[in-house]
Amino acid sequence: MDAVILGDGPLGRAIAAAFVARGDTVRVLGRPATADGRHEPATLAGADVVIEASRGTAVATNLDDALAAGARRFVIATTAWDQDRARVARTLEEHDSAAVTAPNLAVGMILFGRLVDEAVARLGRIAGWDPYIVEWHRRGKADRPSGTARALASRIIAAHPRIDHVADPAAERAETDAIEVFGIRAGSNPGSHLVAFEGPGECIELRHAARDRAAYASGALAAADWLVAATRPAGLHGIDPVVDELLAAGDTPASTPTATPEVALAR
Repeated sequence: MDAVILGDGPLGRAIAAAFVARGDTVRVLGRPATADGRHEPATLAGADVVIEASRGTAVATNLDDALAAGARRFVIATTAWDQDRARVARTLEEHDSAAVTAPNLAVGMILFGRLVDEAVARLGRIAGWDPYIVEWHRRGKADRPSGTARALASRIIAAHPRIDHVADPAAERAETDAIEVFGIRAGSNPGSHLVAFEGPGECIELRHAARDRAAYASGALAAADWLVAATRPAGLHGIDPVVDELLAAGDTPASTPTATPEVALAR
């Protein structure tokens, strides 16, 4: 597979290392040095799949550049681009192209979300059990709450009979119909998420911790393989179908290295 990764930060380098480890061809592109901040089509040409791992504000324009270069399969591993989601979906459909996206590509996190669904289905029926979320990321992470925490909160709200919004962090008093979401930014933690249900005299906690970015890289590779394996409908796809196929096949992505790989770099 010939993969182009847009973004040469920690996530992009981890995904590149995973591709290199299994013998794929990888090109990693940092922020463009052009006056208009756009990628040259020649640097993107010929890619079987393009991985977006840069920053949320660049997703839509990077997609435009890749489509202009002939790319038709994408994995969007970046967060904080919700404001451009409708535009991205429309552009993909117009170009008969497909993308897999998720706030968190780690396969374990997808399964973790399903465990949360099951907990809400059972505990949501019992009065006095209050759900909340605590997420912890590295000091330099820009968005708070994280995209993963927002996605977890959304699925809890969708399934819970009494919770219908995220609590205002500035509110002085707790709201009985809101879920509290707390964000911590400290150290170099790649990502930890706690979903807890506080009940009368007891508490149930579900926790997912990414020990390094290899977890995200494995999910990105699985998504890329899913796109290349068959023609997928145009538009945006979640990663759940990817995980479902892995489970049906009795397969899980192998652990991948996160050391900086020997790959082509362009700016």
